[in-house]
Order: sequence, then structure tokens, then C-alpha cells
Amino acid sequence: MDVAENLRGQLVDSLLAANVLRDPRWAEAFRQVPRHAFLAGFFVQRPDGTWEPVTSEHPDHLALVYRNEVCVTQLNGDDRAWEQALATGSVTGVPTSSSSMPTIMAIMLEALAVAPGDHVLEIGTGTGYNAALLSHVLGDSRVTSIDVDPGVLARAADRLAATGYHPTCVAGDGEQGYAPRAPYDRILGTCAVSRIPSAWLEQTAPGGLIVTTLNRVIGAGLVRLTVRDGQGIGRVLLEDGRFMPLRAHRQSWADDALRDALTAEPAGSRTTLLPSRAVVDPSSGFEFFAGLTLSEVATGADPIRLVHPDGSWVRHRGAVVDQGGPRALWDEAEAAYRQWRALGKPRRHHFTFTATPTEQYFALDGTTLTWPLP
Repeated sequence: MDVAENLRGQLVDSLLAANVLRDPRWAEAFRQVPRHAFLAGFFVQRPDGTWEPVTSEHPDHLALVYRNEVCVTQLNGDDRAWEQALATGSVTGVPTSSSSMPTIMAIMLEALAVAPGDHVLEIGTGTGYNAALLSHVLGDSRVTSIDVDPGVLARAADRLAATGYHPTCVAGDGEQGYAPRAPYDRILGTCAVSRIPSAWLEQTAPGGLIVTTLNRVIGAGLVRLTVRDGQGIGRVLLEDGRFMPLRAHRQSWADDALRDALTAEPAGSRTTLLPSRAVVDPSSGFEFFAGLTLSEVATGADPIRLVHPDGSWVRHRGAVVDQGGPRALWDEAEAAYRQWRALGKPRRHHFTFTATPTEQYFALDGTTLTWPLP
């Protein structure tokens, strides 16, 4: 057994032990598909926040590839950062493409509940690794993968072919799906969306499933929807899934707003008993519910900041919060926290999600409460 095969086996064993991988078909796919073939080059973040390039010549290349972690493969939406990193040893930037954490890949593939003969549309080809896993289980002819970046797609197609997989790879806007090969029994979004695109609902076969992450920043939700009569209804899954957003759904406005919030003059400052961690940390229990109230809010760290497209902002400094703009966002967060406690502290898996051509909303089990998407 070579080093890569041994590391793959260890990764699969860890996924099985964590009970995120249960279907023997997916376990075998993870054992057989060489992740390192799709990750000849990627970035590793240093403690100072800069990104270091890792190539196949790196002494720890295979060990880094087969960690149960995301591998960032592109920064700033193009390949210039990679060339700069190779030349200088490190670079700054915002991740825009990656190979997802194997745990969340396994969770989403299991959630697809594929049957032999199912046709799957993958939104976001990325490295091609996930498309290879799908092709291994379903066969090349049953897998269609689309990516908005032609360069990313071309490299993925080459890697897929080199490893013996030939799904249909398409360059295009994933928000529009891919009508020429519709309908699909399953649609898998490996990039996050701010709402379920209408094209996905239209291109899913009756009784088919959509599995994707709703990009809420605060309170991201991994959902599985069954589609019938043009609408998708399903649940928020227990696990927290976070992906890079579909390019068209990225909150590009937030970068400047978060920077401005570092030095903005507040309309008011006061103390608070609600720690910032409760609002922004997925492990807090409250974070998902906070996102229902703080819809469209983006976050930043050092210090913790919240910003909204309407110009509202929060700067959290220990036990003190500064606020500005038309809405008092932290007041809303505190009110949401009181409501969450009164409702019995519901977690994400206590919520359903409905997507129709005209409205999309979360609902809490056992109540009439709903939270529409903007």
C-alpha cells in the first residue's frame, strides 16, 4: 500500500468513525478516488493570515491533502495570486475556490440519497474531486458539473480525465442550472446561495432533491429539499455547512462596510451581557437563530463587527457595543436571544425551509413562526 492509499484509508476510517459516512458506495469512492490528483497545488493559511502555496513537491503535500480540512485553491477570483505566491512565498487574498472539507462532502453526498440511474447536476466544479466521487458511484453519463470560471473548469476536466472520469463539464452560471441536460434527479450545490434559484426548482425532476447551503453568513443552513409542483420543501440538516458563495450571490458590498465599521463614529455605545461569540460562533447554539433575525448581515473579526446593506453596523468591544446606521442591530440580536430562550433554544434541525417561485422562508417546528428571505 503506497503512502497516498494509506492516508486515504485513514481519512475514510475517520469519516466512518464520525458517522458522517455510512453508505458503502461513498466509502468506497473516497477510498478509490485520489484527492491528491485534484490538489497538485493549493494554499495553506499562515498564523499571520497570509497564504502559502503548497505544490506536489512540498514534503508534506500528501499529509496536507488528506487532512479532513478544506484546501483553498484560488484567491481573489483569478490565478494571479498563485503565481505571486510561487514567486514570493506567500500572498494575501480572499478564497474564491476550494476543495471542500471531506466531512461536509460526505454529509452532502449522503444527503443526496442517490439511487442507481439518478442524474445529478453539481453546481460548482471546483477542483473536480467531488465530481469524481459522483462519477465513481453513478457513472460518468449521469453526472453534469458546472462552474462559472472557465479556467477552474478546464483544470478540473483535465484532472478528471487523468484519473479516468469523464462527466459532462460545463462552463456557465450555476444560478441558471444547465437546462440542456435537465431534468435532474438530484441537484447538489457545492457553493452557497443566498436563496434557491428558480432554475434549480424548474430543472429538478418531480420528487427529486436539492441539497445546498443557504449563505446566511450568520447561521448558515445546509438544506435538503424535495421538489414537487415547482416548489421545494424540506429541512435544515443537523450539520452546519459553509461554502464559498456562488459568485452572483457573494456579498461584495460587505468588504468596504466591514472596513468602515472599524473606525466609524457610533450613534450610541453601551454595555451588553450578550457575548459576540453567541451571535457569530456556530457552536453557540444561538447562532443559527440569530441569523434568522439578522438576515443579510455580514460579519468581521478583530474586533467582531456586524454590517448590513442598509448602512447599519455594530462594533463589539468586550462588554461594550458601538452601533450606527438606521437600525440598532445589536438591540435586534438581544431581542432575538430572548425570543430564542423563550422558544426553548431551538437548534437548526428544528427548522424547515420552503422555496417557491415567489417566496422562500424558514419555519420553526410546532409553531406558526416563519422567517422570509429578503
